[in-house]
Amino acid sequence: MNFENNASSSTLDVADATSSPLRAWLAVASVTIGAFAFVTTEFLPVGLLPQVAQTFDVLPGTAGLMVTIPGIMAAISAPGLMLAAGRVNRRLILILLTVMLLASNLLSAFAPNFPLMLVGRALLGAALGGFWTLALAAAGRLVKAHEAPRATATILAGVTCATVIGVPLGTFIASLASWRMSFIATAVLVSVALIAQIAQIALLPSLPSKAALRFADLVTLVRRPFPRKSLLMVALIFGAHFSSYTYIAPFLQDAHFSTSTITAVLLGFGIIGFFSNFAVSTFVARRLKSTLATVTVLLMFALLTMPLLSDMAPVVTGMVLAWGVAFGAIPLCVSVWMQEAAPDLPEAGSALFVGIIQVAIAVGSSVGGTIVDHAGIPTDFWFGSVLAILGLVTLASFRTRNNAVQAAAPVASTEVQTECV
Repeated sequence: MNFENNASSSTLDVADATSSPLRAWLAVASVTIGAFAFVTTEFLPVGLLPQVAQTFDVLPGTAGLMVTIPGIMAAISAPGLMLAAGRVNRRLILILLTVMLLASNLLSAFAPNFPLMLVGRALLGAALGGFWTLALAAAGRLVKAHEAPRATATILAGVTCATVIGVPLGTFIASLASWRMSFIATAVLVSVALIAQIAQIALLPSLPSKAALRFADLVTLVRRPFPRKSLLMVALIFGAHFSSYTYIAPFLQDAHFSTSTITAVLLGFGIIGFFSNFAVSTFVARRLKSTLATVTVLLMFALLTMPLLSDMAPVVTGMVLAWGVAFGAIPLCVSVWMQEAAPDLPEAGSALFVGIIQVAIAVGSSVGGTIVDHAGIPTDFWFGSVLAILGLVTLASFRTRNNAVQAAAPVASTEVQTECV
């Protein structure tokens, strides 16, 4: 998917089936490092929720605001930053966003009270939305069109690597020292990522925007039935995950898992998700709808089962790993789905896609926190399973992915021609 004008270049890219040069894949790798740093910072509180809640004397659901606030800010910044950026070179924006990420980690690490912690988390969200909008759209611009799914999978591997190393490592560091030290360690990681981002001056090609993202582009996509319903499906599936995953550490703690065991289980979640991400990338283009349906069913089953069998540690561990398989595949599936839903407006599609995911994270973790504080964690997990079912119903309402895309293509083609006049 070309970053700016996919409609005009896709034919040439498909015709040229040779592999992209090494320089292109090094550029993809540098973006992946940034993705790793961002996601590690975003979900670090998931493994630290009990400790942070105790330090600031707040309820676990209230501590969940550390996940909710970045989601709200990212939902605003995803389209907002891109609208404000105009034609500024996207390479420069990626570096500036990483600087904001470093500041967020330092503020969170030394926050003397919970409100200042939330300020640091809000700064993260402001950077996060813009980063993901650029990173996902860049996948198709850095390599040739036929390799775009693999480039997207590579960048999304930064997400699964963050759950493999970042979240469990943060929990491990907190068990040895304190949760503040986990944020300091993450700040060091971000510094390394910033160096990698600066190295993009050599690795990453200049990414000037030929046409600034317009508000009208966002409206155009929302008016199309296929992208609009796709965004609803994404919101439901991600809402199902984050309304529950945000509180997985307290759930495991209530199930009498030790801190070291929780770290090991979260590590297993990330490792199996990492391999799931790459396993799915090999056939996602041919069986996208059925793959997405399968992993969403797996997510739903895990959320339904875990509260019922919480006194059986081996079963709970198995369900967490099954959950890892599901969510390791889901981001890639829905990312490719949305790329094909908006081939002519990739930045607008990415902005809306990232925005709706962040809304799902914010609303899901917030509603989940309210349920946890008033009805308990098992009820919250069952709420997540209901959202997963609704996501499956929405997915089933599509005829077939190809027919839906083809139905939208004439509209897209007309709009591209109109905009070029």
